[in-house]
Amino acid sequence: MSAWALLENGHDVVVFERDDPMGATSRASTKLLHGGLRYLEHGDFALVREGLRARAWWLENAPRHTRTIEIAIPLYRGSRRSRLTLKSGLLLYQWLAGRHSLGGHRWVSAAALGRQVPQLRTRGLRGAYVFRDGQMDDHALGRWALQRIIEMGAQVRAHTPVERIDPAGEVTASTGRERFDAIVNACGPWAASLLEHSGMESAHRLDLVRGSHLLASPRHGLGFLVESPDDGRPCFVLPYGERTLIGTTEVRQGLDERVECSNAERAYLKRLYDAYFDPGLGPDSILSDFAGIRPLVASRQASTNALTRESAIVRQGRTLTIFGGKWTTSRELGLQVAQAVRDWQVAN
Repeated sequence: MSAWALLENGHDVVVFERDDPMGATSRASTKLLHGGLRYLEHGDFALVREGLRARAWWLENAPRHTRTIEIAIPLYRGSRRSRLTLKSGLLLYQWLAGRHSLGGHRWVSAAALGRQVPQLRTRGLRGAYVFRDGQMDDHALGRWALQRIIEMGAQVRAHTPVERIDPAGEVTASTGRERFDAIVNACGPWAASLLEHSGMESAHRLDLVRGSHLLASPRHGLGFLVESPDDGRPCFVLPYGERTLIGTTEVRQGLDERVECSNAERAYLKRLYDAYFDPGLGPDSILSDFAGIRPLVASRQASTNALTRESAIVRQGRTLTIFGGKWTTSRELGLQVAQAVRDWQVAN
């Protein structure tokens, strides 16, 4: 989305892509367009507000690849989060959305929820809050955005890995060297690695976190945000197409490691599903799995769940590097990149 924003500002744009566009992490998300309700627990109010504003943009501009979805937060006896906590969080979520709200939330009794989703375990269930959020086909949505920037005049060079960049604006790719007025290092999980290979230091570093998901049957007509029975982390069980998407995990990942759902993660997600639905996932219920890497700005937090989803943009000469960021707010991040380029041009 940085290319989109730069094109809107009148720049010529060349995009270098190591493999196929949208072929890696960008198509391995939890498929949500959201502010991040759970981020409120960590006080990331500005990030949530930005995400809710961005959610509205995607829903309005790409209706073929996005939709709204109802998600229930079931409350059981012994749940780690109280009814008051959930109510307060949902009120704050709606308030932060402002005019971009998708509507209020509602309380549903245990009996009514059990009738709507008969597979849901109702023993100890007190009821649930139901709210609306956004869902996307991330691969199709990314391809849609790619087609838009091509129509706007961007050159997209697939299968052209970049080997080095420098502060003077020179890019060394597999096809040779070229000089540009500005470089945007938007390599996601590989952004810090590219700087390192280019001999460029930065005050920021990335914590790489793998998120794995299962695609299973049967499909429920309602989404669920539930607490993991293992560690209390909020996880999703969502209708996605004709399947049920279960995710996500948070496991630290190295760039040299294979990005795939491990047996331990499959077991973690199966225990999650089985704790809330009967019957649980049988041998033939798990149809496939997938995993992606989240490039999170590094901090001193030991828990991956507490790592910030904020982003940072660092300029070194003619080079801008994006650290962090998330799918939903990619357009807002692109607008910030375009503003940073504009500010640099004015100053020079």
